[in-house]
Amino acid sequence: MVSSLNFALKSDDEQSAIISQFQSFLNSLDFTVQIIIQSRKLNITGYLDKIKELANKQQNDLLKTQTKEYHDFIEELVGGGNIMSKHFFVVVPFTLLEDKGPTRGGLLRTPKPPTLTEEAFQRCKQQLWQRMEFVALGLRRCGLQAIPLTTPELIELFWGLHHPKQAEVGYYPEIPPELSK
Repeated sequence: MVSSLNFALKSDDEQSAIISQFQSFLNSLDFTVQIIIQSRKLNITGYLDKIKELANKQQNDLLKTQTKEYHDFIEELVGGGNIMSKHFFVVVPFTLLEDKGPTRGGLLRTPKPPTLTEEAFQRCKQQLWQRMEFVALGLRRCGLQAIPLTTPELIELFWGLHHPKQAEVGYYPEIPPELSK
């Protein structure tokens, strides 16, 4: 996941410096990357429920009234339009199979992936981490923070991409413990 910055609020010199750094970063890559922007309707019903619960627990009448008014204000603000959240991702690919054109079996036949030993897997994993660190460093020079997603975060991301309506209302399936490692 990559942080964002408000480019429009930067001075002309800062904007030029950011563009130059980003251009240098892209030109330094010897592998492809994919930049994904995910926009999703923000669900704050849980937050509103907590505010309502806090209002009901208030002992002081003035604070109780103020908390209820705050709840109503937020509810009206959200009801007036869709509040969206944006998340930014940079996908760093790694593959053992290089594209070598059509195979002997035809266009639809894909080559069988090689079986990896544990040692080969660890080498590939290390190379992927090196790529991710290189990308994170390049983005940091542009004023952005890049953090690799954990396995549960990746599962949640992919599940949300394939089930946008359920993810919008805040439902996510339980992740089996063996996948959380």
